[in-house]
Parts: sequence; C-alpha cells; structure tokens
Amino acid sequence: MKLRNALGFLFLSLFLSINLSAQTCDRESVVVKNKVFKVEYSEVLEQPLWVIYRSTNRPKNVDRGSMNFHRENDICTSDDNDYKNNIWDKGHMAPAASFSDSENNLFTTFSYLNCSLQDKYLNRGEWRLLESQERIWDDFENLTVMVIPVYSKNSRILPTKGTVPDAYHKHIKFEGQGKIVCYYFLNQKPLYGWEDHINTDKCDMLKDFSF
Repeated sequence: MKLRNALGFLFLSLFLSINLSAQTCDRESVVVKNKVFKVEYSEVLEQPLWVIYRSTNRPKNVDRGSMNFHRENDICTSDDNDYKNNIWDKGHMAPAASFSDSENNLFTTFSYLNCSLQDKYLNRGEWRLLESQERIWDDFENLTVMVIPVYSKNSRILPTKGTVPDAYHKHIKFEGQGKIVCYYFLNQKPLYGWEDHINTDKCDMLKDFSF
C-alpha cells in the first residue's frame, strides 16, 4: 500500500510538472537583461523578438573552443533539435567574437535566448562580415546594436516548433556621433555584400534605443 501510494504521488507530481511546463511555454514576450545583451523573447515562436548589445572594443582573451548553446531553466527556447539536418545555423544575435574578453561573457552569448534560426550562408557570410566590421568601428567609438528578426503569418514553422525569421533588421548606433545606420537582410543566401544591405528607411521604425 505504501509503495502504491508513493508511486501514485510520483506520477501525480510528474503529471503536474509536465502540465505546468506546458502552461508556462506560451508567453509571447519575456524580457531578460544580463551583462552581455538584453532580449525580448517569444516562447511561442521559440525565437528572439529583438536583441540589444554594446560593442566596446573588448580584448580577445578566450576562445570558444567546443562551447555550445545552452537552454535557460525558466524560459522555453529553441534547442538542438531545431537545427538538425537543415540549412539553419545557430545564429548569434549578439556576436560571440565581440564578447571573448572573458569566459563568462562568451558563455553568455551561447544562450538560446541569443540564438536565431539563421540561413547558414547568411550567418557565415555577410552577417559575419558585418559583425567583423562592427569590431573595427568600435576601435574608434562604442556602438549600441539592436537586431530585430522579422516574422509574418507566412513564416516557416519547423516540425520541432521553432519559427524561422523571414529577415533581420540590424540597427547600429554610433554613440559618439549619435547617428544610427540600419541594415536589412533577408534570411537567405545573400546576393550582394553587407555594404549594400543599408536601408535607412527602416530607421523610421526606431527613434532611439539603448542597452
């Protein structure tokens, strides 16, 4: 009898735990700020709605090595399954290379809160080159950067439930000059260089932003 009661309690606890998890995975907006980035995340899309970070000419002290993305305990995000056997990279929104001054900062960039389902040719090509350019610019002045993935009713939803962004806005604020330069990338293999992705008309959607 005691064993039966214990097993019954165990199954009940497990059932409640599963249902509680399911209930808490439907938030359309969760805002998190740490020392590296600020993010508004959608548990429904399992993707970030926007990410803000500062690029401030940090020295490179550590390498990423075999570091991989990790989930957060209290937020439902994408995971490894969303990125298996497809064209989608685990695209950093706040770049890992810009926060290699310490192992803690680098590890923070590998949160799935900072990860987007990004076309591998975009992630490894013009997106990466623009991130490299940010690290050249921040030799002269600090930058605040806001990345905004774009979703629509036609956005692709994977069988693993992650939603693939249609495109990305990247707004770069030059803090010394007080100017904002805006870029727009479709989430596909780029046809031309990052310099040609400037779209200042998109700046109208944001007056200003800060970390």
